[in-house]
Amino acid sequence: MVVQAGNDRDWRVRGSYFEACNCDAICPCRSVHGRPGGPSTHGLCYGTLSWDVREGHAEGVDLSDLKVVMSLRYRDQVQPSTPWEVVLYVDDRADDSQHDALADIFLGRVGGTVGEQYGPAIGTVHAVRRGRITVEHVEAQKRIDIVGFITVEAEGAASEPNDVQCGIPGFDHPGTELQGQKLVSTDETLRWEIRGRGHAAFVTDFDYASTR
Repeated sequence: MVVQAGNDRDWRVRGSYFEACNCDAICPCRSVHGRPGGPSTHGLCYGTLSWDVREGHAEGVDLSDLKVVMSLRYRDQVQPSTPWEVVLYVDDRADDSQHDALADIFLGRVGGTVGEQYGPAIGTVHAVRRGRITVEHVEAQKRIDIVGFITVEAEGAASEPNDVQCGIPGFDHPGTELQGQKLVSTDETLRWEIRGRGHAAFVTDFDYASTR
């Protein structure tokens, strides 16, 4: 089953969110105490976003207890910023119906919350891959691991709890900025490596739906 494009489909996914990018912490694109964000630290932004779907459904398909990860890259040293280049990784435990539904939701193909927030920024989707995904969003050390592709780690707060907001999970879901320790992608399409620099990372929750 493929979730068809449009806003008339019934779906909802919610759970925990964790991301890391190459910017200096606190990532300049985030809002702190309600102040608007700005351009990235280096003019070229790349990183990895992850969603742990604790509860979810799409047109009767159960999406609970599945993981989704997105790698992205864009340039904002030119204005307007270039569209995102992305690779989406979907939990390899998902069956075909679950896989298609998650890809459509998190790539913004079915509108809703994603279509209002980060979906319009997505330009080129280089690939949608199945992956053996492990995420740790609640431990002292936050982590994303996709066997053969991605390793992300962060440990230690760079802000007070709930002081920081990010548009991807929604500004109504404040969270905590972290000190990133490792940001590695060995994917042939989007490849980078940062280790031990204290780069930007962020953790919160999310709640996306077909209607608000």
